[in-house]
Amino acid sequence: MDLLRAQPRDRINSDVTEKTAPQEFSSGSQRAITASMLYSLVTCPHRVTMDAYADPAQRDPVNPFVELLWERGSSVERERMAALDIPFVDLHTFTTREKAHKTREAMAAGAQLIYGGRIEADDLLGEPDLLRKEGTGYVPGDIKSGAGEEGGDDEGDDRRLKKTYAVQLALYMDILERLGLSAGPRGFIWDVHGAEVTYDMSVSRGVRNTETWWDFYAAQLATARDIMARTHDTLPAYASGTCKLCHWYSSCFQAVKAADDLTLISELGRAKRDAMCSEIRTVTELATINPGVYTKGKKTVFTGIGPDTLAKFHERAKLLSSQNPRPYLKAPITLPTHEVEVFFDIEVDPMRDVCYLHGFIERRGRDNSTEKFIGYFTSDTAPEAEEAAFAQAMDYMRRAQPCAIFYYSKYERTMYRKLQAKYPTVCSADDIETLFEPTNTIDLYTDVVRPHTEWPTHDLSIKTLAKFLGFHWRDTHPSGAASIQWFDEWVKTGSLETQQRILDYNEDDCRATRVLLDGIRNLA
Repeated sequence: MDLLRAQPRDRINSDVTEKTAPQEFSSGSQRAITASMLYSLVTCPHRVTMDAYADPAQRDPVNPFVELLWERGSSVERERMAALDIPFVDLHTFTTREKAHKTREAMAAGAQLIYGGRIEADDLLGEPDLLRKEGTGYVPGDIKSGAGEEGGDDEGDDRRLKKTYAVQLALYMDILERLGLSAGPRGFIWDVHGAEVTYDMSVSRGVRNTETWWDFYAAQLATARDIMARTHDTLPAYASGTCKLCHWYSSCFQAVKAADDLTLISELGRAKRDAMCSEIRTVTELATINPGVYTKGKKTVFTGIGPDTLAKFHERAKLLSSQNPRPYLKAPITLPTHEVEVFFDIEVDPMRDVCYLHGFIERRGRDNSTEKFIGYFTSDTAPEAEEAAFAQAMDYMRRAQPCAIFYYSKYERTMYRKLQAKYPTVCSADDIETLFEPTNTIDLYTDVVRPHTEWPTHDLSIKTLAKFLGFHWRDTHPSGAASIQWFDEWVKTGSLETQQRILDYNEDDCRATRVLLDGIRNLA
């Protein structure tokens, strides 16, 4: 269930989920291992089990935002191919049986580029978006509606290949190698920014990780085969945010709750749960232990979990197990005390790569009756409109000084750095750093909630914490994913009602940040 681990604000990547096709079979009798299966395996092993063996009646309806992702992915693919000025063999409209046959024909004829083909060997089945001839063989590629790499969004965060993309490309390479048609252990991604990102499977996964990408793929393939053979059991795990987009969410969450699973503890994910489960299996058990029993010097008996982390999880387990749990401060904190307080939130469509709304709640003297909402909405999706809204937001924050600005997670700062690089005439890089200087501009999640507080909740998202404090969003289905879906609807229809729904949602997000700040100030 943990498609992605919980995010402090429900930020959505445009490639959070792959469309899962009905279970297919290769030419033999064995259940086929597909690229979408490996994608699911990397993000949530239990989804592979559920897709293969669970009762389809237990599936949730497909989330409208997920449908939008699929639609947008197909649109990006069509647009990219229509813009090519080189010839290619187009097979994407053919039936499954025809695709496999025509792909073999096209490769035998030495086609330079094949779009929408289908390849299979042994128990492996793949439908790469692209097969490009290089030398005497072929290199596979996929067209993605997200970025070709991850990371690089903040200080010291290097760009790196995406594991989900890597295993998909590796499966295609494996098939080509088995067919004697491979040009080498490499593939490529054409991403939403128009870039081609090379995936070399022969290199190590990182500076401190000597495992190659091909080794990583081989391990995932072995696990997938074991799951299909029912020799590897998987367990559901709880994660907030984007895992709620999964069609098994309701079924898995019920199972997690019934099992009192350790992943109900905030930030205790699947890997840490699996490291602990031989000794401690439930939240209730963890609440009753003596952490010192499991501690040896600077380590614990649990791989990847240090003494401080174990103590933290122990405290959270006790909170969750209490009859009347109350959040608390772990240490005194100092917050700015300006007369004017501003609560800040932005909305971004990662599929169009546009920041479409900058929202602010302004309050004076901590008097909620003085609150007013200011929102700067793009007039359309053109760069000029995005730049204008960014300029208006920067101008507002200059005029609001002196003030204290509060936001939740580093996302706002990251996006403002990107916007400044994109529109350098609006402000300088130094202006952005000055704006987010931590004396008067506070990231409540990174600087306050995580290091200084404990909550009796399953995660630390703004929605979870604000709801715990009694706040309610006006919309019945508030989420960052829903906001992107509404924005897509507004782009297509120009509906003023839809635009107002987005503004109301953003205003509630800003107000939720204010509610959280007030709640933190009242903690014991």
